[in-house]
Amino acid sequence: MSWNPSLQPGDPDDVGADAIETLIIPRSRDIGGFEVRRALPSPQRQMVGPFIFFDQAGPAELLTGQGIDVRPHPHTGLGTVTYLFQGDFHHRDSTGADQVIRPGELNWMVAGRGVSHSERTTAAARRGPNSLFGIQTWLALPDTHEEMAPTFEHHGKAALPVLQDKGVSVRLILGEAYGQAAPATLFSEAFYADVQLAGLSRLPMPDNHEDRGIYIVEGSISVAGQEFQAPQMMVFRPGDRITVVAGEHGARVMILGGATFNGPRYIWWNFVASSQERIEQAKAEWRAQKWGQGLFDLPVDDRNEFIPLPD
Repeated sequence: MSWNPSLQPGDPDDVGADAIETLIIPRSRDIGGFEVRRALPSPQRQMVGPFIFFDQAGPAELLTGQGIDVRPHPHTGLGTVTYLFQGDFHHRDSTGADQVIRPGELNWMVAGRGVSHSERTTAAARRGPNSLFGIQTWLALPDTHEEMAPTFEHHGKAALPVLQDKGVSVRLILGEAYGQAAPATLFSEAFYADVQLAGLSRLPMPDNHEDRGIYIVEGSISVAGQEFQAPQMMVFRPGDRITVVAGEHGARVMILGGATFNGPRYIWWNFVASSQERIEQAKAEWRAQKWGQGLFDLPVDDRNEFIPLPD
């Protein structure tokens, strides 16, 4: 699909460095023997639109027989987005979903009032050396949907719109941008896309959303004459027309954003909520382990182990 002709790339020098409202250097986190880089939440900023959590996993090379095993664990008040560049994950959750995700596809699990899921490297991938590289992010749910029943959607690579022009390729994962819409069901205004940039190519950021951010996965970009290397996240001032320019060797970035939330969210472990009371209820129910009798059950075909509530 060609680029939307109504969007002009613009001059990246039309804005000053103060157009970058927040600059975030991701922190390394260990999630059970596997290191991730976490950009959100950060000390500088909790959210970008509805995005409240943003982790880069990998790139990592795994030996034959090795893989990632994220045991069943709970979520509330959010939607999880899993998107891979390399490798695979076998997703199972308590809605009954059982889905392998591969590069360029979307797994979108909406926790609502409560869900549990696991993510594991497939048996087929473990038969030889395998790799993992991807992004997992959470979108906080608005007040009106915190208590909804959990749901799961998978959208294959061919279902996600792709726009291409002059060294720029945009795969729209969620929401609306550049006149296109991704198929996943959303509950607040948002956009999220995987962008590959050839050397020195230009990307105009969507200008129809209040909050807008960009995360550099690989390579470098410049904004208003300043160069930024991977891995960094920039959040832009609302209202400015922003164009970023790829470095000489190109870049891969994730762009994200949406409407500013009407208030902060409480976040504890894997729970997100508009009130501390909801957090406490989720903690009590996961601790009680009364599967299928309250907020939480375990995935149908992955019930032999789970991650206990942290101390």
